[in-house]
Amino acid sequence: MRKTFKYRLYTSSIQEISLDNQLGEARHLYNAALQERRDAWKHGVSLNYYDQANQLKDIRGAGNLTLANFSSCQDVLRRVDKTYQSFFRRVKAGQKAGYPRFKGRDRFGSYTFPVWKDGCHITEDHRLKVQGVGLIKIKMHRPITGNIKTLSLKRESGKWYACFSVMADIPVDIPHSGAIGIDIGLISFAALSNGNTVPNPKPLKVGLRKLRVCQRQVARRKKGGANRRKAVRLLQKQHSRIRNQRSDFQHKLSRQMVGAYGLIAVEALNIKGLSRGMLARSVNDASWGSFLAKLAYKAEEAGGQLVSVNPNNTSQMCSQCGCLPNVPKTLADRIHSCSYCGLVIDRDVNAARNILNRALGLSVWDVTWGVAPCVSQEAICFS
Repeated sequence: MRKTFKYRLYTSSIQEISLDNQLGEARHLYNAALQERRDAWKHGVSLNYYDQANQLKDIRGAGNLTLANFSSCQDVLRRVDKTYQSFFRRVKAGQKAGYPRFKGRDRFGSYTFPVWKDGCHITEDHRLKVQGVGLIKIKMHRPITGNIKTLSLKRESGKWYACFSVMADIPVDIPHSGAIGIDIGLISFAALSNGNTVPNPKPLKVGLRKLRVCQRQVARRKKGGANRRKAVRLLQKQHSRIRNQRSDFQHKLSRQMVGAYGLIAVEALNIKGLSRGMLARSVNDASWGSFLAKLAYKAEEAGGQLVSVNPNNTSQMCSQCGCLPNVPKTLADRIHSCSYCGLVIDRDVNAARNILNRALGLSVWDVTWGVAPCVSQEAICFS
């Protein structure tokens, strides 16, 4: 499987200038290649990647392109070609096409070395050697597992990061025990079929006050001025802080779940549709899609299984007797109280049990929900 390891780079002032210059050259090449394609189309000529890549040697020889690594230049042209291929695919599918746009400084944040050890490598003293920049201090907080394929240098909120794309082996036949159903929500981030609930940290809601202050500072600065750029940098850092808090929570939770259970059942939700409704801010703050993606690749890496089930009536149906209520529950009804079997339980926990039953292919008559059916007796405590 393909994985990415991301590490912080600690650059000197000269190295940061060199990295900014290389990123700027990559952006100029991208925009020039895009302009060439636009001009050629107006004259009825179609260009592809190979037509543009064949010009690189002459362009570099004339001194019009100072990006140090030749393979990086080729990767920029591949990015342009991929953008056009995606554009034509959307046109044929009848979707909103979105013609490729020129990239400003704030919209082009990375460039790639597509071949490892071609212009980049890690030295014995754990520093990153980059062609045209030199030796850069890198904080390798965890070892890289797998074969490194590419290296991307990324500028994010005024900081530089190294992203190593590696090909890692997938473990097979790893023994796992237990299964769990997860109902993701907004009041509690997740309710588990064993009765536990995971609180929702709501990082955006917590950091919204500081975010609004930063946004006002940007709005009050004159466009194009140095003070506006400083205000934008502060706004980027606040967004980055919120994003990192959310990602850290989801990584830890998904790792705990995958480490404890061999089968994890979730709902196949239309997250994109939910993110456009009344609760759009809360849904985007919870970022269910990101959490499910982390669960998926961690389960695959650990040899586990993630199962998505149909979400219809998981919140309405009783997990003990399988009956639907005479009056459907609304979002305000947080307790499931069955008038047929007398089960009284948290609404989300009831849904999590229904999700697990569907994943296992069981009916409610096959299961006795005294404690945690088909679930490891070792409960995870989330505090």
